[in-house]
Amino acid sequence: MAVSVLTSKCQITIPKEIRKLLKLKPADKIVITVEKDHAILKPVRGNILDLGGTIKIPEGEKPIDFKKARKEFQNAVAQKVMEETKE
Repeated sequence: MAVSVLTSKCQITIPKEIRKLLKLKPADKIVITVEKDHAILKPVRGNILDLGGTIKIPEGEKPIDFKKARKEFQNAVAQKVMEETKE
């Protein structure tokens, strides 16, 4: 069992053996969830496209095509940049 101390700034250091087990590096993001009287640390991995299919769509609504929405956004940004460079 690893033990960590809460500093005066309410920060903790994740012990080396835990960082190694979770493959954590500086600047990695961690999600902290609380269940009753304990906290669970989970590293954030991947990107938003990895979440495809994990969100429940309310009955009667169409699911969002994230790849299509991302492409449309990229095209809109490219169009705006092109228009700004013409001026």
